[in-house]
Amino acid sequence: MATDIDTDIDTDGNGNGNDNAVLLFHNTMRITDNHLEGFRDAIARAVRFAGEHGPQLMVEVFIDEPRMTAHSFQLFRDSDAVRTHWQLADPYIQEVVEHCRVERFEVFGEPDADVTAGIRDAIGEAALTFSPRTAGFIRFTTPSPPTTP
Repeated sequence: MATDIDTDIDTDGNGNGNDNAVLLFHNTMRITDNHLEGFRDAIARAVRFAGEHGPQLMVEVFIDEPRMTAHSFQLFRDSDAVRTHWQLADPYIQEVVEHCRVERFEVFGEPDADVTAGIRDAIGEAALTFSPRTAGFIRFTTPSPPTTP
């Protein structure tokens, strides 16, 4: 049996669970011809590292092999978490970009000016969009502890 956990993200420190600073990134990448396996390996290492050390609340990557594209979704608590991610994961990010190029980058939420500039620098000429948050909540489901027979 799974337990629902409502994750109130307290970004303003007042205990209200204000999650207005939450950021969701959707990165669409074009995988370089003959680099699919290298991309898979690099992205697996990057996601494994993020799972063990990163500040992300969620990371999911999907590959569309017929179109040679990949879609990465990353959920961050706030702009500080994005900066921490960039500092920790840069070697992994560099390894991934050896096998692809950013085709489109979508930001859902409103990062601060520093993170906005960093995104613009990182993606170069790729399409970039920002969509401010209107409403929402986060609920993660975690498995219940195993029961003994």
